[in-house]
Formats: sequence, structure tokens, C-alpha cells
Amino acid sequence: MQESSITQSHSWLITGANGNLGKRLISTLLEDVHNRVTAVVRSARAQGAIESISLTPEQQQRLQIRVLSYTDVDALRAAAQGCERAVHLVGILKETKAASYREAHEESTAALLEALQGTPVTHLTYLSIVGSTPTSANACLASKGRAEALCMQDSLPACVLRVPMVLGEGDYASFALATRARKKRSFTFRADSQEQPIYAGDVVTAIIAAGHLQVDASLDLGGPEVLSRRALTERAAAVCGVHGTNVVSLPLGLGLAVAGVLSAVVANPPFTRAMLEVLDHDDVVDPQAALQALDMPSLTSLDDMLAAVLK
Repeated sequence: MQESSITQSHSWLITGANGNLGKRLISTLLEDVHNRVTAVVRSARAQGAIESISLTPEQQQRLQIRVLSYTDVDALRAAAQGCERAVHLVGILKETKAASYREAHEESTAALLEALQGTPVTHLTYLSIVGSTPTSANACLASKGRAEALCMQDSLPACVLRVPMVLGEGDYASFALATRARKKRSFTFRADSQEQPIYAGDVVTAIIAAGHLQVDASLDLGGPEVLSRRALTERAAAVCGVHGTNVVSLPLGLGLAVAGVLSAVVANPPFTRAMLEVLDHDDVVDPQAALQALDMPSLTSLDDMLAAVLK
């Protein structure tokens, strides 16, 4: 499995840095003694997540954490001073009354692009989702698509990286997969849905490469294999030592109906129709163009990925 081996040094601004990918990106960047990172989060709780990263005292000195609103242009501009590369990781799968897709995706992106004007930042990398397009019937994918368009229309060189399911050590997607895989019988909506999981370490490598190379393009970066959700669960079960697992497929319509009822009667439902539709999206992309643009020779194999994240 490859982590970024690129050694060029820069000062990096990372918004939405408290997620698993953000924390992994911070750790990888700070392995280079010449890199500095400004991590932007929006709450004290998120700041605590950054502070929990295992870093040496020397690495901690090269990390700054800023707590601010992702739509506060002046605060973002102040945070960007002294940075040369920016990475925008802000995004949500589930829209709530307190966090809309528009605010999380479009407004945060517009604010960041405005804030970066007149700063030393010369490149932005925006992490998006495979299937995102402004014309999508899905509210989440359409919102992400509109945010992508803002990046690509701006004068600042930008790389939009669209990725499918990301699997990394200790993240929620890997935990959910492991939970299903360790059961003799598991249930999932539309088990024939096509998955193309990519290793979190490869996504970090791609983000760093995009920044160093200042790639100005919109790229789809899927994992090395496409397989059904049922087949992925069976592969994961084999890694976990569970043989003969039975994956029961439930109709997606049932899940959408339940989501509709929950959204009508619960203030913060565990899942929504838009969220289920994103998770159900058939992810089938050719990663070769992205690998070539990012100067990445290969991707972590599915077997190695599963062995790493299902420990």
C-alpha cells in the first residue's frame, strides 16, 4: 500500500480537516519536516479530533488549528495567509435542518474561493463524489456538482477529485463493512449495486500529488476493482475468516420509503432518501486518466486494502 512519497514541501491549508481523510492527510504531510499545515475546523469538538492525532512535538509546532465558520470569508482569508496549497474537504452525505447541502458544498466553496483571492495560495484541490453533476436528480450529487463547477470556473487552478467509497483504517465505511462481513447473514439494500472502493492512503497520495503538480482538471479516481456490494461483503467476510456468509438483498424502494417516513416524523433521521441514493450509486469509472494526471503508478489492491482496514 502506498502513501504519498512526494517530497516537495509547501504550506497547506486544509478545510474540513477533522475527518478521517483530513487527519490522515495532516499526518502524511507533516512527515516532511519542511511542510506546514493550517487545519480549519468549525467547532471545539472538531479541534479536539485534530489534537488527538499522534504527532511528535516538532510536528505539532508545524500545525496550526483554526476554528471558524466555513462561510466566513475574512476568517478564511486570514487562515490562508502564508499557505501555498489549499485542500477543501468540507462535505456531507446527510442533509439536516442545521446543515444543508447548499451551505456545506456550494456556499463553503464559494467562500473559500473568494477568501483565497490575494493570498499566496496558487492551487486548490476539491474532494468530491463519483456521480456528482449539477444536473443530477439527487440533491447531494447535484450540490456537489455545482460546487465542482465553482472550482473549475474560478481563475485559481483547481483539481476536482471525485472518489467512490473510501476505505481506511478506523473509518465508518470500513467499520460498517466489517460489521456486515462478520455476520453469517447480513442485510443490505440492492446487493447488486456496483462498488469501486479506494484505499484512503491512495486518496491522500492523490490529493498531495494534485497540489504539488498543480493539476488543473476534473478527475474520477475509483479503486482497482468494480464488484457488487454482495461480492464486496463476501470478499470482506473471507478476510475476516467468515465462510459461507449470506447477503440478503432488500429492495431499495423499501429503504427510500422508510427514509421518507423517518424524515417526516423525526427531526434528525438516521438516514435520508438522498443519502441512500448516493450510497446506492453504481460506481464504475476508469481511473487510468486520473492516475496518469497525478503521476501515480498504481493503486492499492482490493485484497491488500481489505486486509489493512478489517484488522
